[in-house]
Amino acid sequence: MRLFSYDSAFSQVVLRVASSCYLNLLWLICSIPVFTAGAATAALYSVTLKLAEDDTGHLTERFFRAFRDNFRQATALWLILLTVGVVLAFDGYTVYHLRAASTGGVAVFWTLLLALIIAAAVAYAIVLSYVFPLVASVENTNRAMLINALMIGTHYLFCTLVIFAIHFAMFFVVVRLFTPMIIFGEGLCALLSSHLLRPVIAACAYVPDKSEAP
Repeated sequence: MRLFSYDSAFSQVVLRVASSCYLNLLWLICSIPVFTAGAATAALYSVTLKLAEDDTGHLTERFFRAFRDNFRQATALWLILLTVGVVLAFDGYTVYHLRAASTGGVAVFWTLLLALIIAAAVAYAIVLSYVFPLVASVENTNRAMLINALMIGTHYLFCTLVIFAIHFAMFFVVVRLFTPMIIFGEGLCALLSSHLLRPVIAACAYVPDKSEAP
């Protein structure tokens, strides 16, 4: 019965999955007003990054403390990103249909413009994937958070692609295969992503040497 003991690898995996389900519920509830989704995501990653370090604790307390502490910055960043996302979606939709209705040189122009919008959308997705884990982990200005999210995401491209794959796989399973998997949703995605993000953020974070202190 060693398999089912508390300290066994199997039991720890089950506990982590159950924790991700609970965290996903907290994230969904706190994201309902929409404008709080950024703070909820930062709080989620604040907890899952700790879980990735095997630092277990009171999930509810940690989540809401991080939600409160990061609310101002995470909300500001989320509203910026939400606005940019709406603009990109509208521009992409408009240019796509203008391209479809055009021929010759005009069609080439719209094709090039559409390619630029797609490139911007990829950069946007990278920033969206990294900025809230950064908010949960380090202190910086909003501008630096956005720039660092893009720089880290493009530098650690393999990590970025795996994070994209995790979220796409969850979306595909929920939409096409087994809708009840939504109970794990972003909670499980964040937990799996945190195992990749933890060493990346640690490598990029600046920790002052004590000898540098005045």
